[in-house]
Amino acid sequence: MEWDSHFYRSTLSYLDRAAQALNLDANIHQRLKRPERALIVNVPCRMDDGTVRNFTGYRVQHNDTRGPCKGGIRYHLDVDLGEVASLAMLMTFKCAVVGLPLGGAKGGITVDPLTLSRNEKQRLTRRYTTEIVNFIGPDIDIPAPDMGTDEQTMSWLMDTYSQIKGRAVPGVVTGKPVSVGGSLGRAEATGRGVSYTILEAAQVTPGFEINDKTTVTIQGFGNVGAATAKKLAKYGCKIIAVTDVTGGIYNAQGLDLNALFQWVDEHHGVKGFKGGDTITNEELYRLKCDIFVPAALGGVIGEKEAKELKCRIMAEGANGPVTPEGDAILRQRDDIFLLPDVLANAGGVTVSYFEWVQDISAFFWSAKEINSRLHEIMKRSFQEVWTLKQSLGCDMRTAAMALGVKKVSDAMLARGLFP
Repeated sequence: MEWDSHFYRSTLSYLDRAAQALNLDANIHQRLKRPERALIVNVPCRMDDGTVRNFTGYRVQHNDTRGPCKGGIRYHLDVDLGEVASLAMLMTFKCAVVGLPLGGAKGGITVDPLTLSRNEKQRLTRRYTTEIVNFIGPDIDIPAPDMGTDEQTMSWLMDTYSQIKGRAVPGVVTGKPVSVGGSLGRAEATGRGVSYTILEAAQVTPGFEINDKTTVTIQGFGNVGAATAKKLAKYGCKIIAVTDVTGGIYNAQGLDLNALFQWVDEHHGVKGFKGGDTITNEELYRLKCDIFVPAALGGVIGEKEAKELKCRIMAEGANGPVTPEGDAILRQRDDIFLLPDVLANAGGVTVSYFEWVQDISAFFWSAKEINSRLHEIMKRSFQEVWTLKQSLGCDMRTAAMALGVKKVSDAMLARGLFP
């Protein structure tokens, strides 16, 4: 297959486990193994020095049975068709797990965004948008920010699409600034969702309490990791260690988050922060803590790392942070409560859905309404996954995937196969 990769094969293995647990219809199983559409585009971009460079862009739509496709756009050197197709598949089931009337998509450009000037990034984004313009739309496929992109990127995408269509179309993307149709609460939504699922997991974990003695370590201190830290700190938790691409910091007494946020904002990374001792990612895995949140890249926790973990609850803020080999170890460890990505980090797409609904209805909600609705959905979704886990006698990842697969399967069977 054109999109065959290690990541894609590992995603298929999760689908296969869910299908086996559900005794899924064989025809549905086969259809879900492949994306419905995959687009590869060349994205020429004029650089600041006058030269033109070619970049490769992707947009994959996995399944739109339950509604328009939804998924982020990432700018990263590791972006390829296999990664994008895998993430699109996971988005299909993630949307279904939290009950959204959406399907799964993903896109991206193979580029290191840190090497681009603001003008180069804008030109690249606008050209990419023109290449996929007939592939997206508020009732077709709604992109959102992801790794390497942000609300400014989405503004450029929305503006380019709107210029081509000849009218303002705010509903074509989510994750925009509030000034152009963005939603309150969107930026911190993924981290909030991670925190809400941690609260639910704590309630069903014997002897576990969230209080001022609860220790937290976080891998990845970007949007998701920082928002999770902020929310858990409000519950009284001590954030004792964080790492990012620049380095890591550890303080057994708890990090001063306000000082750390200011440092990261000024220095674009945690490296050099004076509020603790330097720590590596390898050392982070071995730290004893109550809660561990991997919120960085995918495929970083393999067999070795899974064996070393000393946490009681692990909540996947990143997409696919655990390899199949690592997952096999975690399934054997009764001492770790795993919150899988398709459940734990679904807060982002949930509030993206809220933004899309507000855009197409031209009626906007308060931050309090948004956070309340998000909390309700994440709580309900956790309970559905937990109930299915107990019913099937399986692990949390299989249960979450099975819940999403079943909802998509029910819709596919109801609609049938055309012609």
